[in-house]
Amino acid sequence: ITDWKLQKEGGAWNHCSSSVNHGYLQGNTCHHHCFAQNGLHSKDTAASKIAPKSTIYRIIKNFKESGSIVVKKASGRQRKSSKYQDRLLKLIQLRDQGTTSTELAQEWQQAGVSASARTVRRRLVEDGLVSRRAAKKPLLSRKNIRDILIFCKRYRDWTAEDWGKVIFSDESPFRLFGAFGKKLVRRRQGERYHQSCVMPTVKHPETIHVWGCFSAKGVGSLTILPKNTAMNKEWYQHILREQLLPTIQEQFGDEQCLFQHDGAPCHKAKVITKWHGEQSNDILGPCPGNSPDLNPTENLWSILKRQVDKQKHKNSDKLQPLIMQKGAATSQDVAQKLIDSMPGRIAEVLKKKGHHCKY
Repeated sequence: ITDWKLQKEGGAWNHCSSSVNHGYLQGNTCHHHCFAQNGLHSKDTAASKIAPKSTIYRIIKNFKESGSIVVKKASGRQRKSSKYQDRLLKLIQLRDQGTTSTELAQEWQQAGVSASARTVRRRLVEDGLVSRRAAKKPLLSRKNIRDILIFCKRYRDWTAEDWGKVIFSDESPFRLFGAFGKKLVRRRQGERYHQSCVMPTVKHPETIHVWGCFSAKGVGSLTILPKNTAMNKEWYQHILREQLLPTIQEQFGDEQCLFQHDGAPCHKAKVITKWHGEQSNDILGPCPGNSPDLNPTENLWSILKRQVDKQKHKNSDKLQPLIMQKGAATSQDVAQKLIDSMPGRIAEVLKKKGHHCKY
């Protein structure tokens, strides 16, 4: 029936379609208008699958009221910036991603757009540029990047099973005051400096240095260095003899394994190299400097520090046993997952051409 009426009133349809030159919406609007002129019910036009029924009802209603099918101009204030100006703002932000919204508003004004910092933020969010804390990562020199790429290419074909035969080791400081990372609080207006909303700091916080090792089989021994003691080759050899060897025996027995440590001066000392040779310890190439993404021990330290920070400790005498307790309580499943992530770490760092990644 619809096709027959359109053919019968072909002149009306042709006249209507020739008068519209504003794209799909107005073309279809004209189509529905012709349906209405030919006495067709809106249900029939909805059946034509040109537009939803609600759209057709609205078009016919507007035509009956105003006698026109022209789309009304939207009400409200016009947008302050054009699409070109929005793209320009995005380019300015990407040129220096640390630029604040206030600074961007000033630069944008030079391009002819007078907008507030709030409007700038809204435009950037529309383009997927949201404000976040900058990730803290070590500064990489050209030598660092070169060493990282050499390490990754050397072990790019290793599987999680291969990495499961490696014992990773590292040292890390635990501070008595100051939470690990950022501390977030929920507060009411005017409570910024309330005692419960402040993170106390001291000029020279007491620090406890801890050495630890782990493998896919679990977390090994942790060693806390005496107060005001720096790691040197003598202390390092003592720790390897008293802590590493028992861990290797406990986790691997007579199985072959590799030991990994970083390139700290005390680790590369001749006396340490000689000692490893005497103990027949196979050494994995040292982890490149400034490459926490390739050292899963960094993630283990993060886990331990968050757990320790949940407890309220006011002196080092209470902090030391707490560190040992949390280390011993770390499940083998956590260690296994960290080791299993090594192939992905290698692939991701290679993809980033030696630069930092999500790990």
